[in-house]
Amino acid sequence: MVAVPVTVTTDRGFAPARWLLRVFGWRVRYAGTPAGCGVIIAYPHTSNWDFIVGIMARWAIGLPVAFLGKDSLFTAPVLGRFMRWCGGIPVQRTGASGAIDDMTKRIHTAAARGERWWLAIAPEGTRSRSEDGWRSGFYHIAVAAQVPIGLAYFNFQRKEIGVTTYLQPSGNADADLPQIARWYAAHAAGRHPDLATPVRLKRSR
Repeated sequence: MVAVPVTVTTDRGFAPARWLLRVFGWRVRYAGTPAGCGVIIAYPHTSNWDFIVGIMARWAIGLPVAFLGKDSLFTAPVLGRFMRWCGGIPVQRTGASGAIDDMTKRIHTAAARGERWWLAIAPEGTRSRSEDGWRSGFYHIAVAAQVPIGLAYFNFQRKEIGVTTYLQPSGNADADLPQIARWYAAHAAGRHPDLATPVRLKRSR
């Protein structure tokens, strides 16, 4: 993987969201994204607070990003409308391969129109630790769409959230994932560190 420089720095966030994060002692680190489209992964996901802090940070920085969530979160009338309003896209876990194709097409379509569109994914797929590793969908989407991967992180020890580093996947996951793992080891800390899933892709059985 090679680093991709930030070239778009004109996002304008929502001032009340920035204020609220500061009130609770959180700092957001963000300087923009590469131009065009991409995939952002958020790690570690060990608490329900991750979604709340993450959504507030999204509003604070004004990044045009959608996110994938399990379909059961979208079935309740009120919660479902809220999730979609926040940019959520429901995904059935049993149809993961179809979701990869759909998201790749969305990125290709947005790129062809000259749009800037980013897709956020929590690759662990659960708040509980899984020794099997991460779900590989984010990697397959980024490789198929030929877009960079942004490394978003939570650090509950420092009360810091951000996305500052973007990497272009090589297509060789065995070479790329250790690089991602080293980066997160130096920057991320979950609310419940013992629940963080190791940074490696699940192997098909």
